[in-house]
Order: sequence, then C-alpha cells, then structure tokens
Amino acid sequence: MNDVVRRAAGGAGVMTIYKSEAGRRELLDHYRRVLDAWPIPAEHVRVPTREGETFVHACGPSDAPPLVLLHGSGANASMWRGDVPTWSRHFRTYAVDLVGEPGLSAPSRPALDSDAVSLWLDDVLRGLGIADAAFVGTSLGGWTALDYAIRRPERVTRLALICPGGVGRQKVGWIFKALLTGPFRRGGLRESAMAVAGLDGERDRQALDAVVLTFTHFNPRREKLPVFPDDALRGLTMPVLVIAGDRDAMIDSRQTVRRVRECVAHATVNLLPGTGHAIFGQAEPIAEFLRA
Repeated sequence: MNDVVRRAAGGAGVMTIYKSEAGRRELLDHYRRVLDAWPIPAEHVRVPTREGETFVHACGPSDAPPLVLLHGSGANASMWRGDVPTWSRHFRTYAVDLVGEPGLSAPSRPALDSDAVSLWLDDVLRGLGIADAAFVGTSLGGWTALDYAIRRPERVTRLALICPGGVGRQKVGWIFKALLTGPFRRGGLRESAMAVAGLDGERDRQALDAVVLTFTHFNPRREKLPVFPDDALRGLTMPVLVIAGDRDAMIDSRQTVRRVRECVAHATVNLLPGTGHAIFGQAEPIAEFLRA
C-alpha cells in the first residue's frame, strides 16, 4: 500500500484539503491500516481520470454484477468494510474513493453545479470496464449517485441512497460550526459528532474516533449540495431505495422522504425512527433490494 499512499500525496491541490502535511500522513497511515485489515480479499485499482487518479477498492467475484459504492463527505472506502462481506457474495463491489476527500484519490474537487462529477464517474466506470452498474451512495455519495442516475440513467441499473443530499433541505451543518470557525478541542468535536450524527459514545467508538481524526486534519467542502428539481427526480426509471433517519441533523430527512414519494412513485422509502445522519446495519435490506 505504500505506493498508493505516495501517489495520493502527489498532485496540485493536496494541501488545500488537508490542514498540514503531518495530518495528511496520519490520516493516510490510518486508512492504510484499515485497508490492510479488510475482512475479505480485495484488489486495489488505480483509475486515471480527468480529475486525477482515482482509487477503487474492489471485492467479490470478478464475473459478478458490478456494484459501485460512493461514500460520504469526510470519508473514504473504509466506511463500507462492514457491508461489503454481505454485498460481495453476489456482486463485484467497487468502493470508490471520491476525489477531493480524505482517501487515496486525487485532491481535486469537481464543481457540483455542473456535469463535472458525472464526467469524472464516466472515466471511473470506463477505467473499470463497467458499462452499467447498481449504485449505493450515502450523504455526499448519495448526491453523487443520484446526480449520475439523473444524467446517465442508462448506466444505473439500481439506486440505493442512504441519507442522500440534494433532495431534502441541507441544514446548517455541524462541520461549519465546529470545524471551520477556528481551533477546537478534540473532545468538543467528539461531542458534536455524537449529537449531530446520532452516534453513541460507546457503541460507535470506532466511528467516532475516525470522525475526530479526520476532521482534526481535513478541510471539508464548504458549499451546500445543489438540490435536484422535481422534474429531474420524476425522470428516474430504475428501481430506487431511499433510507433516511428521522433525527438527521444535517439533512431534512422528512422533506427527503416526502419529495421522493411524490416524485418517484415506484421508489421504496424507509424512514428509520430514532436515527441520525449516520446509518448503520442496512447491509441486508440493501442486499435484498439489489437482488430483487
């Protein structure tokens, strides 16, 4: 993995997404350890794109149907490590490190209010030899998957979205309050993550540790995600699954549910009670949807 880390460190703009070189190294070293301890055999693929090299963590039978996984902001492919053992039994899973996020892809950040993100994904799929695929995306990754399904409907066979951006109103995020207003204590950041993401201090200790480490050293995107108009949502014809938490402090999940039900009549929508922005334990329901 050392060559992957070196590749990710290079390129213009890398220090615009990290607060320091030492912090970048600490984050990537942690990520490398997670990848080395992956629960099932995996292949590391580096795909050249117009936005720079994109890192993909591939698992499952090479001849199985493709499933593309797109993580959220401030994350990387490691967020899927609890899910891929389930999904890779029937799919070739491709966990993509989004460019501009704290993973092993290029630091570039394509404009969200344009077709730049979909063009980047065109390059990723081309590099992987994928004509069409099912997609699972969460938060920013959910926005990315939905944007691609709207712009490239012929390339998306099924669409599973977890607390997706771009449908319900994006609330004033904890990131902007706790992370972008100056120095902060790690303890305060941990408390903010617990409150806003709906994480439990004991049960979700590993996830909380990762959040604290990431946002101590990483500069997230500051802009709000563009909201998709009703007509764009109505144009979705592939099977769609939306999972949201009713206590999401970052995205108006009730508005997300209402708009999906109104505009995507064939969609399956699950609003989870007592759940915040961080949603776990959905591998089996999503697998059932993907295989239906």
